[in-house]
Amino acid sequence: MRRLYVFDTTLRDGEQSLGITLNVKEKLEIGHQLVKLGVDVIEAGFPASSPGDMESVRTIAQEMKGVIICGLTRAVVKDIDICAEALRNAEYPRIHTGIGVSPIHMAKKFKLTPDQIVEQAIAAVKYAKKYVSDVEFYAEDAFRSDPTFLVRVIEEVIHAGATVVNIPDTVGYANPWEYGELISFVINNVKHIDKAIVSVHCHNDLGMATANSLAGIKAGASQIEGTINGIGERAGNTSLEEVIMSIYTRHDGYGVESKINTREISATSRLVSRITGVTVPDHKAIVGSNAFMHASGIHQDGVLKDRETYEIIQPETIGIPQNTISLSARSGRHALKYCLEELGYQIEGAQLEDVYQRFLLLADQKKEVFDQDLYVLMGDSGGTADSILLRDMSIATNGVEMATATVTLEIEGEMMTDAACGNGPVNALFNTIDRITKNVATLEDYTLKSVTRSSEALGEATVKLRYEDGRLVLGKGFSTDIIEASAKAYINALEKRTFHK
Repeated sequence: MRRLYVFDTTLRDGEQSLGITLNVKEKLEIGHQLVKLGVDVIEAGFPASSPGDMESVRTIAQEMKGVIICGLTRAVVKDIDICAEALRNAEYPRIHTGIGVSPIHMAKKFKLTPDQIVEQAIAAVKYAKKYVSDVEFYAEDAFRSDPTFLVRVIEEVIHAGATVVNIPDTVGYANPWEYGELISFVINNVKHIDKAIVSVHCHNDLGMATANSLAGIKAGASQIEGTINGIGERAGNTSLEEVIMSIYTRHDGYGVESKINTREISATSRLVSRITGVTVPDHKAIVGSNAFMHASGIHQDGVLKDRETYEIIQPETIGIPQNTISLSARSGRHALKYCLEELGYQIEGAQLEDVYQRFLLLADQKKEVFDQDLYVLMGDSGGTADSILLRDMSIATNGVEMATATVTLEIEGEMMTDAACGNGPVNALFNTIDRITKNVATLEDYTLKSVTRSSEALGEATVKLRYEDGRLVLGKGFSTDIIEASAKAYINALEKRTFHK
């Protein structure tokens, strides 16, 4: 079987669509999980886009081992210089450079002739090659290009030293049969195509990113590019979990194999959703909460008789456990550790003790702690440093429109208490926290939802704060008390802004 390389761009193409900037700690957390998942390449960012992105790529390149770390550039000398510096300490560095090749991109975006585009593409690859041996070239908007011209460009960049050639459907315009034909055309017509890996990178504007990527793989591509949960520009990128499980489930139809550990898919999806604040729809293929739920009586009857009547993928395959241990306030560390290991968490020593103490606080509020509670617990314990602690709060309401909140925060060891009014308990709470912290950001979004089962379910609050410099910061908080969850989310966002710029 052909080897299929998995190129994850969650931290680059996925992040740039969020409207928020992930800090280095958050990117590292996702990066370590991607290594556990088994991806071959992590595109860590676009270093020339900002000092923050430069530092993120540099840190990831230095810390991540056993995986290719890639940085994106335009076909511009300065971009490539900055990217090379960011990747200097990577174990396996890759520079991903390229330029638009469709008529509309060449004429409108670059205002260059086809010959000038070819010259710039060659020059960029040769220049990147001075820094690293592994250079990927992207032919932006390749699907809307003239196929003959595309072949010319790819031949030239391979001759210049490109080790991977990326044939993107940048605007999600393709359908599967056309995209598969384009990949076949490139493979059959580019001289020395065997010297480079052919990669597919599809967007989901018409809802066909997964289908197009699979068509490209079937046609001979050996690298798939995408993001976890399909996050990305506009309607998103190819969902890596969908492609991976399509090939896993229907492997005879593609002739490829990867080194992905499918049991890490569910954990990776949840982590990315938690950190980015992008909720996974219940009906989302593979990782949605309803993906393995059977509501119809006919379906339930069939599944009880034989799971394969309605399940083409077993939940355990993607890491959804089927353990029978019930956790409560009476459960000990061993039981907690076992259940966490079933969910994919390996913790020992001080970290286990910290999580256990958090677990006891949660278990005192709930009769039974479910798997989803543990996911939230682990997410909560992996948050920012406790530089701002919520020590006390009380809410007094006067009718449905007026409320007063009194809050005590511990900020770097100093206790601070204040009160403020608002048109409701949450508004009063946020106004009070603003007074204490002297926050001047604008609350741009606030959402609240239940994330676990039962009447004692955990609530998840998400806030987005917009600062004067335009930066958007996301915070999350969890509690069985939705007001407390809201306070924690607001404080979480403030901590990120203050201590993780």
